Amino acid sequence: MIAAPVGYRCPDCMKATAPPVTRTVAGGAVITTPRVTYSLIGINVLFFAIQYLEGINQVAVEYGMYPVAIAQGGESWRLFTSAFLHGSFIHIAFNMYILFFLGSTLERILGHTRFTVLYLLAALGGSVASYWFSDLNTVSVGASGAIFGLMGALIVAGRRLRYDISQVLLLLAINVAIGFFSPLVDWRAHFGGLIVGAVVATIMVFPPKRIRIPVQIAGVLSLVFMLIALTMLRTNQINDLLEPVTQLIT
Repeated sequence: MIAAPVGYRCPDCMKATAPPVTRTVAGGAVITTPRVTYSLIGINVLFFAIQYLEGINQVAVEYGMYPVAIAQGGESWRLFTSAFLHGSFIHIAFNMYILFFLGSTLERILGHTRFTVLYLLAALGGSVASYWFSDLNTVSVGASGAIFGLMGALIVAGRRLRYDISQVLLLLAINVAIGFFSPLVDWRAHFGGLIVGAVVATIMVFPPKRIRIPVQIAGVLSLVFMLIALTMLRTNQINDLLEPVTQLIT
């Protein structure tokens, strides 16, 4: 017997009356507070405060997405650190504003863990795309790749759940237009993040329940390996391209 608020109840009775454990469409636990979203905002703000104290441009050059440093300096960690740095107050304010709204919604759809995976992979996907298609001496920073990944993911998840995604599509269209007209915007990272975010969301919300977890694990690992392979391939290309210059210097 198990002690109850009044008297005792048998274990089978307690199990029969226990509330069912509910899961999100992606298989994550249902949440009420999007703690990961709030934590990501806090981390980005903290990093920007450090940038402001140390010098925004200086920190960007030292830790941003800088193709030459990644390829020749072996500093592949820049693909991640660049996603937590920003170039101005307006830059971080705009990104965090969108992260607050999109992240809060997606974290409730996916759950804490799956949302974290989505954000980090979208950030990495944006950086890898920028690594491939940016000028070698261009420094890129910002959470925009991850933010575009959230847009792509919300479009996919919204279609799966039959949500009205018209506002997300409008937001995406506006940001795509800005990327083409502003030379300061890294549209390569935007598209990389968008594609990866949509792919991750597809992996998360569409597999049938009976095979959901194996498909999610296999899909995410495949995507990680692909991004690593693309990074290594681009690194070899850059090193081959710069080898004559390096030999002249040495």
